Amino acid sequence: MIKHTFLIALRNLRKNKISFLINSIGLSTGLACVMLIFLWIQDERDVDAFHKNEENLYQVMGNFEVENKIITMDNASFLLGESIVNDFPEVISSTVINADFITPKGIFSDENTQQLGQGIFASPNFFQNFSFELLIGEPSSVLANKINVVLSEELATKLFTTPENAIGKTLDWDYKWSDGAKKVTVRVSGVFKDLPDNSTLQFDAVVHSDLLKEASRWVADWKSGYAKIFLLLKEGTDIDNFNGKISKYLTTKVDNREKYTLFIQKFSDRYLKGTYEDGIQTGGRIIYIRLFAIIAFLILLIACINFMNLSTAQASKRLKEIGIKKVLGGRQKALILQFIGESFVLAFISLIIAIALVIIVLPYFNQTTAKTIEITINPTIIISLIALLFITGFLAGSYPAFYLSKFQPVFVLKGKLLKSFGDAWIRKGLVVFQFTLAIIFIIGVFIVNNQMHFVMQKNLGYERDHIITFPYNGETNKLETFISELQNITGVRSVSFMNGSILDATDSQGGFNWGGNPSDKNIMFQSPRVGYGFTEVMGIKLLEGRRFSKKSNDDYTKIILNASAAKLMGLQNPVGTIIDKSNQKMEIIGVVDDFQYGSLHKKLEPLILRFRDFGSDIVLKLDSTTSTTTLDQISSLYNTFQPGYPFEFSFLDVEYQQLYEAENKVAILSKVFTLFVILISCLGLLGLTIFNAEQRRKEIGVRKILGASVLGIVKLLSKDFLKLVIIAIVIAIPIGWILMNEWLQDFAYHIHINWWIFLIAGLVAILIAFATISIQAIKTALSNPINSLRTE
Repeated sequence: MIKHTFLIALRNLRKNKISFLINSIGLSTGLACVMLIFLWIQDERDVDAFHKNEENLYQVMGNFEVENKIITMDNASFLLGESIVNDFPEVISSTVINADFITPKGIFSDENTQQLGQGIFASPNFFQNFSFELLIGEPSSVLANKINVVLSEELATKLFTTPENAIGKTLDWDYKWSDGAKKVTVRVSGVFKDLPDNSTLQFDAVVHSDLLKEASRWVADWKSGYAKIFLLLKEGTDIDNFNGKISKYLTTKVDNREKYTLFIQKFSDRYLKGTYEDGIQTGGRIIYIRLFAIIAFLILLIACINFMNLSTAQASKRLKEIGIKKVLGGRQKALILQFIGESFVLAFISLIIAIALVIIVLPYFNQTTAKTIEITINPTIIISLIALLFITGFLAGSYPAFYLSKFQPVFVLKGKLLKSFGDAWIRKGLVVFQFTLAIIFIIGVFIVNNQMHFVMQKNLGYERDHIITFPYNGETNKLETFISELQNITGVRSVSFMNGSILDATDSQGGFNWGGNPSDKNIMFQSPRVGYGFTEVMGIKLLEGRRFSKKSNDDYTKIILNASAAKLMGLQNPVGTIIDKSNQKMEIIGVVDDFQYGSLHKKLEPLILRFRDFGSDIVLKLDSTTSTTTLDQISSLYNTFQPGYPFEFSFLDVEYQQLYEAENKVAILSKVFTLFVILISCLGLLGLTIFNAEQRRKEIGVRKILGASVLGIVKLLSKDFLKLVIIAIVIAIPIGWILMNEWLQDFAYHIHINWWIFLIAGLVAILIAFATISIQAIKTALSNPINSLRTE
């Protein structure tokens, strides 16, 4: 029976080459899109999921309530990580590493060689709780001594030719971090395999956490936030119950922590669900996982709908086959199995073509998505492909199978199709459904791209053209000299520095008091730390007062407000006002216009610029006509002040574009998938046009003999289908508006959805549909009427 079904299927495919071609293009294209999306989703979900303790490995988080919002943080005190194990039986062990803002980076050197490396400070059990593979060394002892260091395979090879040669060697590590610079001597005790791309923790070396405690007295203080804490919980722990137990744990250890609420989040969920708003997890990358999963399902559904329409369109050519089989005793169940079997054969052929397409386009897909996805043969892939084959085969073949198998012999042997009002509307409804989705996709492409254009062109309150940024890793006392010499280079207009980046918006602080009201101290201000000339370099407009000035001997007791902060404080004459910060008097010397600190996902907030005489990041304004010679001179000077550190600079406008990397990827992928949805939908419309032309073949022949023109025939065959497209437009517009309006809410500043977007989307859909219908309509109108009217 299986062999018979297979042979019949191949015979029908050979007999109906055009139908087979259209079906295979639609299904293979749809399956290729689904497979690419599946690979992308799988790659996203694999991030941090490779650790053996993944199911029970959690990170400690904290919500801090301030007057104007709730801030979610992933850093805490080192002491919290050490004490929580003793006080809660659910915790098997805890691992502590340094917080993100520390990022120790420096030169590892011995008498013969030196190499730059990114390090992390970690608890001795780091390699026990995290599954980073050790090539040399035991997880339980590799960090037993505080002077031990574990190097990556790459770094060990660069320093000592082979990983084996590195063991036992002594290195000096001269590193820079948020609190300045340190130099320690360490001994290589192990080597770990280079980290996979799907790990959010990336580093070249691991050193003992005790070295960080020795570097700063604040590290081992309950009020500090130098650590990220990870807990290995007992299997079966009730997470909600545990969160309730630790929520106010800090109040038992330190004063004034009533506004802190601790909770835990699964470590492997942090990548996809890392966005919090007012203490509640909202959005994050998981939104795009869900979005593209829905897109994959819809593309597959559209491709299957095409098969249904084309199968029913070809039904009249198989009437006698069905009739004879029924007369000879063929049961409806057997016919259903036959037609579904044929669907599986086509689905299998399409799947093979789709796999070839994926292999061909995967390098370009990786380039677009900044991934390194590879196709590997494993049980998950095999099971997924088999499931995809069965879903596609059944989904595509079920309706045609039931439709064809229910024909009565008395009708089919006379060459008449069983006509049903319901059948006709099912086919038309499927086309409406297809084009509704296609129009929603078109609307989405317009709005996403308009929003990204708005983001790129929006006035942020500062300049980003011709500005480069790069880290400063030199000696603290040489920063002023370095900046002075930079300003002497031809093509350099001005130079300053800050801690962090103007695009990150990670520097915030509370505790300011200006009116004697205790609640003032609970208001959190954005508070970047900057140097002399920062507002001049960035082109930030001064509204009143003055800027930070070396001539005025400004120091950390001087601050500058933005307009929103001055308004919040209710100060009529802010310049010269003295405010209190932790019993330290600070003077407001100026007010600047509001500027966007961070991305447009966040609204402008009250901001206080704090002065510092040292910063980790240089911001440099170039002339508009700057040549590569200027950059070469900057690089040469950089290497003089920071030997061993590569000169890695970036243009601020490029960094700004990268800030919206996820949205840009969505914009690009939405264009690609929209093209495929339109292509597949047009195939579906073509299928219904073929079906209609088959049904009205004799009518069209009579009309042509009676003098009907080609244009009249095309109009006759087109008008009903264009009505379906118009219905799809009417349905798609409100759905598209709702979906895209919801997407835009993720931006604090976004475009207004204009009516013309829907008009253009509708016109595009009508033009595409008309072009598709005309292909078959013109062919039918030009055919010889004798062929339509002769007795078969």
